[in-house]
Amino acid sequence: MIDFDVARNKMVENQIRTTDVTAHSVLEAFYAVPREEFVPVKAKALAYVDTDIEICPGRYLMEASPLAKLLQLAAITKDDAVLEIGGGTGYVAALLSLLAGSVVSVEADQGLATAAGEKLKALGYDNATVVAGDMEAGSKKGAPYDIIFVSGSVEEIPQALFDQLRDGGRLVGVIGYGNAAQAVAIVKEQGVLSQNSHFNASIRPLPGFRKAREFVF
Repeated sequence: MIDFDVARNKMVENQIRTTDVTAHSVLEAFYAVPREEFVPVKAKALAYVDTDIEICPGRYLMEASPLAKLLQLAAITKDDAVLEIGGGTGYVAALLSLLAGSVVSVEADQGLATAAGEKLKALGYDNATVVAGDMEAGSKKGAPYDIIFVSGSVEEIPQALFDQLRDGGRLVGVIGYGNAAQAVAIVKEQGVLSQNSHFNASIRPLPGFRKAREFVF
């Protein structure tokens, strides 16, 4: 039988600390949140393996190492209101709830959203709310947000999300697919967006978020 507490500690020590994640708050969140509670029953044995875990057809829970690097890049504080895009099973929302003041997590799949909301409530992550809806539209109800965290790679960030970002806030995510993907932080200052790329991050994509195709005649 797997000792999940031991496995969780090993994940932090061997997968996360070794990728230059040093932010104490991020490390403590990964030590605290039981990842095994947020994966399908048949995948519990893989909960702390350094790999993506399929949570439903075409959707995956991000492996721990790039997720930790993205959370460190976001530099979330207890005063921040956070919008998560692509909530999945609620694992990232649980981590965010320990880092932020409040979390709204948007998930397009109704089944995932319902299960995530119930799991977060059962485990006591009371400052995290899951909303079932269009991920590209975000959630206006809690806007504006200090941080928008995109839990999956995308081709393009919709303007609707930037419209929900507080002035002085930042959006963190991965733009591009495969080896060309880059972890970015996009800061909004006086209505102007500035983007900086920070590291390569090949992670699973979220559905949608495609650039509009240009027709050439």
